[in-house]
Amino acid sequence: MHRNPGHRWYVWILGLGLGLILAWSLPITHHLWQGATRSHPDAVLMLGGSIRREMYLAEQVAQGLNIPILISRGSPDPCIRILFDRAAAPLDQVWLETCAHSTFDNFRYGWPTLRGWRVRRVRVVTSASHLPRARWLAQVMLGSHGIWVEMAIVPEQGVPGNQERPIKTALDVARAFGWALVSQVYSPPCRAITPLAAVDLAAWAGQGYKCEHQGGIN
Repeated sequence: MHRNPGHRWYVWILGLGLGLILAWSLPITHHLWQGATRSHPDAVLMLGGSIRREMYLAEQVAQGLNIPILISRGSPDPCIRILFDRAAAPLDQVWLETCAHSTFDNFRYGWPTLRGWRVRRVRVVTSASHLPRARWLAQVMLGSHGIWVEMAIVPEQGVPGNQERPIKTALDVARAFGWALVSQVYSPPCRAITPLAAVDLAAWAGQGYKCEHQGGIN
């Protein structure tokens, strides 16, 4: 009986592809399980958009929250420093990332830092107006690297900092899946990450800055 050589190669390629998918998915599934079973997060990722989120974090740190915090494109650096000083909150566990210009960027640039911290469960801080897009992007982009996501929703006052539209959400989720694949082999880090303790208020006073009025900062 004559066998088609092309069929044999097809089977080999299919088997190799399934093997690679299995080799990639098993460690991720294991890491997600590790994160899901932890009772507390390993780190906090705050998405910029409202100064009330930084106010919430400053209060949490002042009350004893003692895990690394990455604030992704939040309020101006001196505004955040003043909020933490005012709350008498320690500064040495907080870092400011200023590469991001979108929710997609928050996770794209946040992931390399979370990877360096060996995070398995992260608390993502945002507002209700930022949902469900922020949750879906977090679950796809961070979940694809084995990080379990929990959400912390901060109440807003006035006009929300984020405006959600179905088409924007759909496009972001679609490119999040693309990034989840590409980032397995290539994911450039943000080079603009500053420790909150390194923010020099005297230097900023010479440059001038403006804080959101809800922060109550003169």
